[in-house]
Amino acid sequence: MFATAGIAAAQGGGLGTGGFRNWLLDNMVPLGLLVVALLLLWLGGGRGENSQVMRRLLGVLVALAVLGLAVTDAGKDIGTWLANLFRA
Repeated sequence: MFATAGIAAAQGGGLGTGGFRNWLLDNMVPLGLLVVALLLLWLGGGRGENSQVMRRLLGVLVALAVLGLAVTDAGKDIGTWLANLFRA
């Protein structure tokens, strides 16, 4: 039974992770950002430690930039742009 399902999936265009990837981007990334924002407010905002909140926020922004590069495949374009800066 599993073999016939695998053969049918392979003949129909192959297996992929596109649906799972879209689900993660649509659901888990916003939920993770909400959790991080709430933790930042809870850990430092209530005690008046604004400098620590800003330091953590900078780390979150760097992580979001890396996530954005990975998800949009823009890393190749940015690498090409940087390489062209040093080309004579």
